[in-house]
Amino acid sequence: MNNEKQFKRRIKYIIAVPIALAIILCGFIIYENGMSSKVGMLSIALLMVYVLIVIIIYFRMMPAISSIIVDYALEQGKIQRELLHELEIPYAILDTSGHIMWANNEFHRIVGVSKDKRIRKNLDTYFPQLTPEILDDDEVETGIDYQDKRYKVSVRRINLSKVFENDKSETRDDDIVLALYLFDETELYKYRQDTIDQKLYAGLIYLDNYDEVMDSMEDVKHSILTALIERKINMYLSNVDAIVKHIENDKYFFVFKQKYLQTLRDDRFSILDDVKNINVGNDISMTLSIGIGTDADLNNSSFMSAYDNARIAIGMAMGRGGDQAAIKQGEQVTYYGGKSAGTEKNTRVKARVKAQAFEELLLSKEKVLIMAHKRPDADAFGSAVGIYRMVTSLGKKAHIVLNDITDAIRPIYSTFKTGDTYANVFLTSTEAVAEVNQNTVVVVCDVNRPSMTECEELLSLVPTVVVFDHHRQSNEVISGASLSYIEPFASSACEMIAEMYQYISRNPKLRIQEADAMYAGILIDTDNFLTKTGVRTFEAASYLRKSGADVTRVRKMFRSSMDEMKERAQGISNAEIYKDCFVLSYVTPDPNSSDAPTVAVAKTANELLNVENIKASFVVTEADDGILYVSARSIGDVNVQVIMEHFNGGGHANVAGAQLAGKKKEEFFEELKQLISSLHDSGDI
Repeated sequence: MNNEKQFKRRIKYIIAVPIALAIILCGFIIYENGMSSKVGMLSIALLMVYVLIVIIIYFRMMPAISSIIVDYALEQGKIQRELLHELEIPYAILDTSGHIMWANNEFHRIVGVSKDKRIRKNLDTYFPQLTPEILDDDEVETGIDYQDKRYKVSVRRINLSKVFENDKSETRDDDIVLALYLFDETELYKYRQDTIDQKLYAGLIYLDNYDEVMDSMEDVKHSILTALIERKINMYLSNVDAIVKHIENDKYFFVFKQKYLQTLRDDRFSILDDVKNINVGNDISMTLSIGIGTDADLNNSSFMSAYDNARIAIGMAMGRGGDQAAIKQGEQVTYYGGKSAGTEKNTRVKARVKAQAFEELLLSKEKVLIMAHKRPDADAFGSAVGIYRMVTSLGKKAHIVLNDITDAIRPIYSTFKTGDTYANVFLTSTEAVAEVNQNTVVVVCDVNRPSMTECEELLSLVPTVVVFDHHRQSNEVISGASLSYIEPFASSACEMIAEMYQYISRNPKLRIQEADAMYAGILIDTDNFLTKTGVRTFEAASYLRKSGADVTRVRKMFRSSMDEMKERAQGISNAEIYKDCFVLSYVTPDPNSSDAPTVAVAKTANELLNVENIKASFVVTEADDGILYVSARSIGDVNVQVIMEHFNGGGHANVAGAQLAGKKKEEFFEELKQLISSLHDSGDI
């Protein structure tokens, strides 16, 4: 009706304009010729006849014109409705709650409703992704999958009150409708996905213990073993259409398409076990590590960035002990495998290289701050003391950052407080921060996670950071270290530092209490040389013995008290065996003890490994600070580090732990049982 009124109004204007012009022309003629002129009178008469004819035409033709206009409008509306019905793009009109009020034929076809029937259901009945909450926005554009098709959904809000110009009332919910369009992007999505799938990812394969395995077998069998390994690798990667290049004796490089990455994930890198099972007379099983680099942004990734990530991934896999695969996608790293404890490296080349690099790094520096992890144990304290003596022998000033003196280090620490030899050596975090300048080096030992260091602030205050550690790396690492020596095969940080001593040009000499501290670190971390002990462990212990360490004196320092023995007995009494080979227990801490909460659980976990058929033990204690401390130990068949990483912990394959805030032991044991069952059933442990 509003359109009809507008048309009539425009026709009136069309009629009124000639009449107005005729009147103006009449006035002009009178002005020029006067009323008495014969020409003037004739002109006026003709103009009056013209105006009369126009008025007659208007009143006689107006009904006919209106009828024609209405018929035309109706015809156009009918055509538009027909076009909407036959529109190839699915189109529907909804109310604000998502109820379908009208839909065209294509929409009917997609949802499987006859075009002769009215759809009386809500939109989310057919498209569960399009909930009423999503439709609340003024403009909605999203993608959905429906019946093997990919659609782009576009929804626009239409205010009906603004469609009619004469309606000045406020907008009501009843005046709002939603216009929904579905654009079929199946082909476009397919082509886009094909483009992404064709992107190349880089991968590196390193044989972890190539030299050790080759040295352990006859020379004539070397080529056989190498050929079998290469055949296994080529056959495995041929399943993902990869190109493999043997770049060194123990290194391979390969590239593959992005679409096969999920295939490797689903397979969980069975090549790790396939290579480990190769036996041609070798006493030691060959293990390998795999690093794959991708990019978090699939649309803008480059092959160079993928290769850089592959290099970082292989470094992290090796840093965690090898025998595993690491996939680095942007900042996210995912690990697979890592079930074995790794093979000890017989060569000391790495220790020599790192020792010489450390010595050269100190030449241009004047001060060194040494720190280990919070609540230091014997290994942390002993390695810090060992680095202190190494640095001072090179003529540099050094301090050890130490905040808490726990029962774990009190016996050995007390030997450093006699006399003035070590006056001002030990600093708190606040004092250490005050000592920092641009010529300061921070050395971190027995830890590689910044959040667990004695003073994390120091890492950001100095340009030069050095890391010496024997724990496997996690996703949280000290970034930007100038020198990093992480050896997961070592029994302890003290073992690593003792080896480095033998390659320092100044030939530093340990004092008796320093040798005792380092020997104590090895003794405690290996559980009296029973756990994670190799040839190099005994060689390091022998070096410390020659430097003045006394085995009996150290052992007396770390004997257990009667209360500690009772706590250990309590932990054994509370033990529960799960799946016939895992033991779970808890220890109630002594409220009067100043010892670290981890000491009792660690010793209990070690003790429980002596039970027949037990492969791994997990012991917890709930401390007063609300933190649940977990110690995990294994006899070698189970990698407890992989299990502890699920609880944001870490450690070694045989010795690991975690700290959980706000969690009760009952909750932890329930989650642990579910995790063990899952990993055990999938063959990951």
